[in-house]
Amino acid sequence: VGVSDPRDNVQQEFLAEAQELVEALSRDLLLLDEAHQRAERPDSSLINEIFRSVHTLKGIAGMFGYRHVGTIAHALEDLLDDLRLGRTDIGDPLLDVLFDSVERFQRLLALDDPQAPDEGPGVDAYVAAVRSIGSQPPVEEGDPLNQYAIGSAVLSVLTEYEEHRLRACIREGMQLYRLRATFELTAIDDSIEALRDVVNDDAEIITYLPSLEGGNDESIELVVLLASRVPEAELKAHFEGRYGSVEAIEEQKHLPTAPPRLTSMPPGSQSVLPQLEDEMGQASLRSVANSVRVDIRKLDDLMNVVGELSLVRTAVGRAVAGLDGDPKYRQSLRELDRLGRGFERQLSELRTRILDVRMVPLGQVFSKFARIVRQAAREHDKQVRLVVTGANTEMDKLIVEDLADPLMHLVRNAIDHGIESVETRMRLAKPAEGTLALNAYHKGRNVVIEVEDDGGGMNAHKLREKAVSRGLLTAEDSQDLTRQGMLDLVFLPGLSTNAEVTDLSGRGVGMDVVKTNILRMGGVVSIASEQGIGTKITVTLPITLAIIRALIVTVGARLFALPISAVREAIPFAPQDVRTIQGRKVITMRGETLPICDLAPLFRLRGARRQASRFVIVCEMGNQELGFVVDELVGQEDVIVKSLGPTLSSVRGFAGAADLGDQKLALVLDTPALFSEYFDGGEALPSVEARA
Repeated sequence: VGVSDPRDNVQQEFLAEAQELVEALSRDLLLLDEAHQRAERPDSSLINEIFRSVHTLKGIAGMFGYRHVGTIAHALEDLLDDLRLGRTDIGDPLLDVLFDSVERFQRLLALDDPQAPDEGPGVDAYVAAVRSIGSQPPVEEGDPLNQYAIGSAVLSVLTEYEEHRLRACIREGMQLYRLRATFELTAIDDSIEALRDVVNDDAEIITYLPSLEGGNDESIELVVLLASRVPEAELKAHFEGRYGSVEAIEEQKHLPTAPPRLTSMPPGSQSVLPQLEDEMGQASLRSVANSVRVDIRKLDDLMNVVGELSLVRTAVGRAVAGLDGDPKYRQSLRELDRLGRGFERQLSELRTRILDVRMVPLGQVFSKFARIVRQAAREHDKQVRLVVTGANTEMDKLIVEDLADPLMHLVRNAIDHGIESVETRMRLAKPAEGTLALNAYHKGRNVVIEVEDDGGGMNAHKLREKAVSRGLLTAEDSQDLTRQGMLDLVFLPGLSTNAEVTDLSGRGVGMDVVKTNILRMGGVVSIASEQGIGTKITVTLPITLAIIRALIVTVGARLFALPISAVREAIPFAPQDVRTIQGRKVITMRGETLPICDLAPLFRLRGARRQASRFVIVCEMGNQELGFVVDELVGQEDVIVKSLGPTLSSVRGFAGAADLGDQKLALVLDTPALFSEYFDGGEALPSVEARA
């Protein structure tokens, strides 16, 4: 049995942590860009968080020999320090280099050689660009700190950034206060966080300093230096009695300048350093111990074990049911039944917890688009504002990773073909700045992602003309298309209404690839567009593909599972209810025409029923409905979807297989693929019987 090299494990741990830092940096830069677009001053804590990510990345990159990553991070540290201290302003050049750093970090971390000599010139050029944005500190015209009796002891321990924030607050006309508050040592972190949440509504905390007076073995008194525009009486009413005393710092015109910084420790104080370092190290270790990184394949294995336990539970239930008629086992059977229900609840909880671990926020994908939008808008000389909502919406990590490319194409396509130029928008009495919105939300067991722009919209009739001229559709068939049908033509391979070739969206091909990729993930994509108003692309995906709630049905002698997320209802029907319209079978349901697809001939199954007791499973995908004809309804179950073996891997229409126990196997239907086959007129599906 091979043993993995511990160095490889450590390297993988570093790369995982580095990637997390880069993703956090990307998300925070998106927030910074949004604040800039709204012409708002960003929260100082946000800039600090960005600085912290870069600083940590620099440190671990140096430990593992990623020299170029460390070089870039060091340059960014200086730039971010200038930003924190007000030496440079947030603008497009600064945001450009910050967003560019994310892509550079990701590329460098993906290289096999950490040193990567070929990357040197590019890194040097980038660092030079970063350095060119930084600025020298502004000249102070009378230090505002001299206006207040803050005290030399306090000023001597303030950091450069805390001094900067203090000066800024004074210039903004805010009053300075000392808040004395006592905190229990066992809950000091939570207490300080609660205080911060309250204070942020009325004031800005500059620093926390330990008091030499209050406190005991179980508590500590802190002096909180804060600035606020709230009147002193109102501030006291809000804080006194709840946290401690509030004292206004007197303003005075003639105060000595700030003393020099403390550069060495007083005699005798060095003796406490080893103890402090040890305590800080223990705290750091406890922090690290609160999280672990798990290979998602291990989670798949765990889910499979849960599936096997579910089968054991079902088998035990059947065995117990076989003894139900024997009076001497009555008491034992009741106890077994009670234990079985408890076991089922715990299994369900375990499944839920494992799925929770697999979930990641869509913000991991959305955060990558801010730089793309800025770059694309600049290349096309357009003004585009990116609006993101629902970034905290969570999905299975595997789906989120596969979503990046399809969503990237939709975003680029909206800028390239959708949003008009500034001149065109002004002529149409639209705002000069176009809006591109990314919206995500949960809908039942699915996640819906919308990519919407307020551009020119699509000309449905022009789409139809293009499809006919390129031989993708006959003129006769085109006449029967509804307006929605015309819009759906955009997903055909090779169709484009824009003759211009661009680096952003290629030659117009790609929407078909987007649809194919979404279908492969078990989802569906739809389009809505109004000429002159804009376009919305809606992607609907399951939250996870690992486990689904399914409706189990039979067709002939075979079992099938349909994802409940796609099922609207199941209704019985009689053969005489079926009509044929334009070569397709339909039934009338509550006055509406519903197309139906009989699974028996679709998969060439033998032994399917032909009597009146069959059922139609009404499914919906986006704005389309389709009924699947089956023989019997077995019931609903939570099933773990397993990949198909080589025998059925090439058969379209199946998402996987589910073990139902008692040597029963159900094929899980790929409803998005079946919808595509039906409505797009795909080829007949291969015979399941022939493959089985």
